[in-house]
Amino acid sequence: MSQQAQPQEASEPETPHLDFQGTTPYEDYVQADVLTHLQHTRSDDPGEMVFLVTTQVMELWFTVVVHEWETAARALRGDDVPVAVAALKRSVRELEALNASWRPLAQLTPAQFNSYRGALGEGSGFQSAMYRRMEFLLGEKSASMLVPHRGAPRVHAELEKALQEPSLYDEVLRLLARRGHAVPAEVLNRDVSLRYEPSPEVEAVWTALYAGDESSETARLGEALTDVAELVWRWRNDHLVATRRAMGSKTGTGGSAGVAWLEKRARKNVFPELWTARSHV
Repeated sequence: MSQQAQPQEASEPETPHLDFQGTTPYEDYVQADVLTHLQHTRSDDPGEMVFLVTTQVMELWFTVVVHEWETAARALRGDDVPVAVAALKRSVRELEALNASWRPLAQLTPAQFNSYRGALGEGSGFQSAMYRRMEFLLGEKSASMLVPHRGAPRVHAELEKALQEPSLYDEVLRLLARRGHAVPAEVLNRDVSLRYEPSPEVEAVWTALYAGDESSETARLGEALTDVAELVWRWRNDHLVATRRAMGSKTGTGGSAGVAWLEKRARKNVFPELWTARSHV
């Protein structure tokens, strides 16, 4: 051969840096060792680990979604719709991942769930503080939902603050009013610590927006909100189906009404006028 063979080392990838003083930069940033040692099962059933890790993953996604919606709410207060829409669109991808978390649990039979259900004691998903912050941002406010957290002062204070602040949808309606849309004063000045109730006048505002220029900034905001609302509805339905398969109509953990309570939740839409307005366009 006329061409001289190159040393083998030249064709091999460069060896990454392996020698660190202390923990690796990856560990310092991600805290993987903390995350992977938070699983303390309470039964001998191997399926409990899947249930526990999946629930912890859900909590992490709740945290990301809350961050996105709070980012969107701040942007709306500053009349920055593009930043708000970008945060909402990111949250759509995150909600898709959150909803996919039901897949490892969706095929549980009653016998499989019962094998470690006792380990939960009175624990129930409705006691999740971060999920409650998600609900508050959606306008699903309820002061009674703070009661389970009285024993955790920091968590209780964060929820109390979220209860008293305008929801994401409140910020949307305030922006629409600042841009000249006829959002009624009783909606703008409502007690934001209470659950949002639909308004015919707000429905008329969305009807006019959707009957106009669909490429407008506010119409795009409405569609981003609708994407969020659809995935929240899917989350609730996936939760309902998984629970129905695992335990039928029995009383839920934590003394909840189980399937009956989830069925009631699944029938409700967030940002309600965005859905009803479509019948009038």
